[in-house]
Amino acid sequence: MSAGPVTESPLQYLEEALVQLKRDGLYRRLRRLEGEQLPRARFDGHEVVNLSSNNYLGLTTHPKMREAALQAVRELGVGSGSVRTIAGTMELHMELERRIAAFKKTEASVVFQSGFAANAGTVSALLGKGDLILSDELNHASIIDGARLSRADIRVFPHRDVQALERLLEETRDVKRRLVITDGVFSMDGDIAPLPRIAALARGHGAIMMIDDAHASGVLGRAGRGTVDHYDVHGQVDVQVGTLSKAIGVLGGYVCGSKSLIEFLYHRARPFLFSTSHPPAVAAACLKAFDVLEEEPERIERLWANTKRFKAGLARLQFDTGLSETPITPIMVGDADLAMRFSDRLFERGVFAQGIGYPTVAKGKARLRTIVTATHTDEDLDVALSVLGDVGRELGVIP
Repeated sequence: MSAGPVTESPLQYLEEALVQLKRDGLYRRLRRLEGEQLPRARFDGHEVVNLSSNNYLGLTTHPKMREAALQAVRELGVGSGSVRTIAGTMELHMELERRIAAFKKTEASVVFQSGFAANAGTVSALLGKGDLILSDELNHASIIDGARLSRADIRVFPHRDVQALERLLEETRDVKRRLVITDGVFSMDGDIAPLPRIAALARGHGAIMMIDDAHASGVLGRAGRGTVDHYDVHGQVDVQVGTLSKAIGVLGGYVCGSKSLIEFLYHRARPFLFSTSHPPAVAAACLKAFDVLEEEPERIERLWANTKRFKAGLARLQFDTGLSETPITPIMVGDADLAMRFSDRLFERGVFAQGIGYPTVAKGKARLRTIVTATHTDEDLDVALSVLGDVGRELGVIP
């Protein structure tokens, strides 16, 4: 039997959704990077002071990492040709996992294709129906998606609220398997989880303790070992997730913990099982990055000096930067349309600070998300602060 004539595309609702995004001031076009990811970079034909990159330490262009990647291509080719569990595990991948485990002071580690895959794959592998996940309300989207995929029950506690977490643990003591999970550094607010108290609660209630340390890796702790090292709570966190895509400057994510944890993830983490392994160039560049972290401590020192200088300048200008304690420094605006106009006007004046709105952050809490890096100069930061001040006053964001 013939169907009637089709009058409109079944995807017409997407056009309507895009129109609504534009009405709400949330529609964004992708900025195109022309050239290298640098503190002064060229986007869409404009040279700008780049305050929107996760390249904390400037490693995306490090000469030693370039050479490591090129050498790997010469010797091993451009791809691995398979997933890890069939024919795609190279000695380079195993060496990288050993190096990461030693760096993080854990028994073992496993590398994933992205930090998102590491979080989502690990949470969904460890928990199942009838289990319980206790998650900070501002945790990363990859944690939220992993929790949903696990089919475990989910209870969300208010941001960094240790007392609320304790009440939830008391109320759910009859649940056999529970996971407490938090970001180390929160990606939109730049504040740090009270990890010692959270870890102590998890351990005291027999729960698994997991941390997503993506924005602490290369930033907090000795040589950038992360939040666990920052607070010196080694051995109190069962699952540590990190990234190779931000301060490390390349691509990928990893999970660190006990040998049994990593062996289990080799067998049950679906992103690991069903994704082709890292190309040799990526693995080799990541390996070299850990050498750089330990050989060039001045990079982290410079990152924090620049962070202090920039935050002090924002405070003098009377910008609201929330509770930030790290190089991630939000400039709180509130209204999404105003935040996007602020971002666009800054770009026209030579400063790239991306506007962020719903659903990345809650409605009414739109902001500019800025990150300074180790490779910004004092002049870069002073130029950025001057333009931020001028445009902020012009738009009424500051007095």
